[in-house]
This record gives sequence, structure tokens and C-alpha cells, in this order.
Amino acid sequence: MTEGAAGSHAGTADISAGSANMSAAIADEPVTVVVADDQSAVREGLVLLLGTLPGIVVAGQAADGEAAIELIGSVRPQVALMDLNMPRCDGVAATRRITAEYPATRVVVLTTYADDESIIGALQAGALGYLTKDATRAEIGRAVIAAAAGQAVLDPGVQKRLLSAAARAPEAAAAAREAGGDDLTPREAEVLRLIAAGQSNREIARGLFVTEATVKTHINRIFAKTGARDRVQAMRYAYTHGYADPASAG
Repeated sequence: MTEGAAGSHAGTADISAGSANMSAAIADEPVTVVVADDQSAVREGLVLLLGTLPGIVVAGQAADGEAAIELIGSVRPQVALMDLNMPRCDGVAATRRITAEYPATRVVVLTTYADDESIIGALQAGALGYLTKDATRAEIGRAVIAAAAGQAVLDPGVQKRLLSAAARAPEAAAAAREAGGDDLTPREAEVLRLIAAGQSNREIARGLFVTEATVKTHINRIFAKTGARDRVQAMRYAYTHGYADPASAG
């Protein structure tokens, strides 16, 4: 999909911890998806594209955020592929309502915009993933299947922008972290930095020379102390509270 894309080329296969394997999804029930985009040519193109991918079934399409919310309430898809700039109800507002009203539906943003405001707004609204429209057919498919499995899906360029934003204001981030009083231990802070860098539980365990069970225990404590419900929210916390390591932006 190359429609007027902004930002860097998406490389979804490298982002989420333990990237979803499309062939594994084929053996199970197909992932159901709703496509929301106000441009009919783009929307219909995405529907056709997704329809060619194994393990994915398009459950419907919507021309704006309000229609997307109504459709999702009716068909309850596993994933919503969401544009940002739409009439009546934009993608950020729609994402916020979907994650609140239909939490079983994971939202992946697919948009032309890759600026800090759009990225942070979408993630704060609850989007599980963020891709730009220069993502390839295979990358979009992998993103949908990963999101259905509850895995974070961030375009590498998007992740770099988030890390860069944190690096531009280290003092403010550190102050926010201190004011937040999250009381993370040094080891929990280290695990949080590795989560923000996109490492899986297995990779973290190997790097810290501990078991995966120990890593899961640390992650559960991090979630409890930061109020995060999943890895994406923990990543957002890391970016905004000074835990993300700018060096990992590569």
C-alpha cells in the first residue's frame, strides 16, 4: 500500500516481540478485520488486499469513525484497521471509544501521518499498533495477525520517533518519572527498558540470565506499578517517563 505515505518504510516483521507467524494463524480460525478509511479507493483496495491473504477475513468496511464503531459493535471483529483523518469521528476518537466499549477488538492504525502528535495521540487512545501506508501487503497481513494475538505492532520508524521524542527531553521525562512515584526496582526498570526496545520475554530472559517465568513476574509487577494493561501501554509509559533507551532507536 503506497497511497501518499509519510514516514519510513514499515518493517512490521521486526517490531513486535515474537512476531506472529502467518502460517500458524492459517491452522486456526481466520482473523476477522474491519477496515475504516474515508477514501473509498484506499478502503476498497485494502479490503481486496486483505482478502488475498491467508488466515484473514474482512468482516466489513466503514467510511468514518462513527460508522466503524457501529460496525464493530455489530460484527465484533478481532482487529480494526483504522485511518486517522476521517469525518464525523476521527481515528483517534474512534480508537478511544472502541478500546473502551469493545476491548476484544484490537486497533491497528494505518495512516499517511507519522508525526509525533498523531502517533502519540493514537497510542494514548489505545491503539495496539501503528503503521504508515507505505507498508507492504505482507507487512499489513503480519500486523493484523500479530494484533489479533495481542502483540504490539509498531512501524520501526514510529518506534524511532517515540524514542527520539523521549531523548529530546530527558530532564522532563525523568521529572515525570519521579513525580509518578512508580517505585520500580532497578531490575524492573531494566526490564521496562528492554520491553520498550521491542524485546520478547525470551530475549529479555537470555539477556538478563534469568528464566522466562522470572521475566513474567517482573512484567506483572511493572504493569501493576505503572497502571499498564499490556506491553504497548508499558512501552508508552517507558517513552514518557524516561525509561526508554534512545540508543535502541539504532
